[in-house]
Amino acid sequence: MFAAWIGYLLDGFDFVLITLVLTEIADDFHLSTATAASLVSGAFITRWLGGAVLGAMGDRYGRKTAMVTSILLYSLGTFACGFAWGYTSLFVARLVIGLGMAGEYSAGVTYVLESWPVRWRNRASGFIISGYAGGTVLAAELYKWVVPHWGWRWMFWIGVLPVLVALWIRRSLPEAGDWQRQIGTAGTDEERPHPFRPLSSGRIRPWVNTALAAAASVALFCVFTPVGAGSVPGLSVVVAVCLVAFAAQLGGRRGWLLYVALMATVFCAFLYSWPIQALLPTYLKTDLGYAPGQVTDVMFYAGFGTMAGCWLAGFAGDRFGTRRAYAGTLLASLAFVFPVFAVRDSLPALGALVFGLLALSQGISGILPKYLAGHFPTATRAASLGFVYNVGALGGAVAPVLGAHLAEGMSLGRALAVLTFGLTLVVIILVGGNVPRRLGRLVDRQAPEDHLVPEAGEVGALPVEQASVSAPAPASASASGEVAPDSA
Repeated sequence: MFAAWIGYLLDGFDFVLITLVLTEIADDFHLSTATAASLVSGAFITRWLGGAVLGAMGDRYGRKTAMVTSILLYSLGTFACGFAWGYTSLFVARLVIGLGMAGEYSAGVTYVLESWPVRWRNRASGFIISGYAGGTVLAAELYKWVVPHWGWRWMFWIGVLPVLVALWIRRSLPEAGDWQRQIGTAGTDEERPHPFRPLSSGRIRPWVNTALAAAASVALFCVFTPVGAGSVPGLSVVVAVCLVAFAAQLGGRRGWLLYVALMATVFCAFLYSWPIQALLPTYLKTDLGYAPGQVTDVMFYAGFGTMAGCWLAGFAGDRFGTRRAYAGTLLASLAFVFPVFAVRDSLPALGALVFGLLALSQGISGILPKYLAGHFPTATRAASLGFVYNVGALGGAVAPVLGAHLAEGMSLGRALAVLTFGLTLVVIILVGGNVPRRLGRLVDRQAPEDHLVPEAGEVGALPVEQASVSAPAPASASASGEVAPDSA
């Protein structure tokens, strides 16, 4: 847990560095605001690919191997940013960071979930995701000390330190329990899973999928950079068609609808959460006229609120069940949305409301990995989770743009409130109503309710200390909200 949490903290640290030093980079390289902003979106272009490839590595060669590789990628990509000599070199380095951070999500999450007892896997999920919020707070604090004295490049050079964590993980830690028992003992490589086999079978399919990957990557590049100005709707359709085609192949005849439904759920989750994450500082400066020091104070409330919410989400998920905790917490967060954007003259009141809103709305994302991972078997869990989550994460790149467009017809505060409230309701319906699973069962009626909660007959495969907590009596299972497949 500690190793994965540190990896995720440093992932968050490395990812937000670009947002902190964007104005300094724009001044040094003489970039326009739109061109500089495309550097933030650069990491999203390769996330879907990194999630799938490193996830497949985790399924075939082990969760630990994939986690070490992902940490090395985003660390070295961040280090390279410090040596950038212009826009193009910096953009390429951001592509590498996107590959690594996508792999960290699938590898780190599956590593922890498959190592902890079944009964505690929601809190394991919540604690590991809280590391990301901690990384953003750490980056903001270092920014005040490093950049004024040594310049923006040193922020990126500091970002190479996770390499030491990767070396420690590679040397010291065991493999994830579930993977080691079910796959790691396979005698030959042929007996191990090959998640990309559906993409490479036959003579024509590999070439078609290569063309689809190239088309998706080029279209994403055009969407998130000034190159595609004026053609974004058409390019977005191209991206959607390519990614749905991959989902249909990876999911197969029985799983394709589940993959697409989960991608849509994650996309909506990013749409409700990222407008505030990306535009809250802008709202504080423009609509409220806050000074930089006041903005920093509010962002600290936001960061620690998210972290506390992740911890709360983990315990709530284990107590009430993943879906109930997810939907119920989001429902409670709606009470904070409009009050946050109604407070203007009281920084303490605004900070308290922001803390509450982000603890309930952003913090619940702490159990999103547990929610997603439960839909996939161990053999394909990392690749499927990495692909589904990181395709849906494109909503994080769309959300700020959508919020800014809404603000053209109303105040920015009202636009953020409307977008957050409306999309939160959509996610409550999707998760609380178990819509992805229900849709998946239209084509696969035998799909279990939760692959991370074994049936009674599977308990013998678990270690004694896990079996004692992962096979509760029917009454306990019902109370926890996790329904066994044979009683669904």
